[in-house]
Amino acid sequence: MKSRSTAIIVFLLITLFAYTAFIKLLDYNEYVSGLQSQPLPDWLVRLLIPLTPLVEFTCAILLSFQVTRTVGLAVGLTLLVLFTSYTVMVLLHVFPHVPCPCGGIIRHLSWKQHLAFNLFFLFLNGIALWRRRKTKHIHA
Repeated sequence: MKSRSTAIIVFLLITLFAYTAFIKLLDYNEYVSGLQSQPLPDWLVRLLIPLTPLVEFTCAILLSFQVTRTVGLAVGLTLLVLFTSYTVMVLLHVFPHVPCPCGGIIRHLSWKQHLAFNLFFLFLNGIALWRRRKTKHIHA
């Protein structure tokens, strides 16, 4: 049962990261415009424009194979921690005004809904990583 639920979690994470990367590339101009309107330094925006979808796609690929799944879960956890931290900062009004650079159906979420969404996937990612490490430790 645990392996089936972990497989479902991994599938959901693959879908999430592949979807978010694909949406950024599908409407690239809107994605770039959204990032450029963020209250971030220009050098960071220039770095994030190509890096974010690349890391999201890479994460989805890493999650797709047993041999790289643990690394994929670690990358996914890192991404989700970063995205969730940013969302928390928005909700705490650290920035004066923050448009959502998200695409697809995710752009229609409020910031509180973003937080719940991110926390849900962060929790799932954490469970899958914990189970994977626990299983590897038992078999070592």
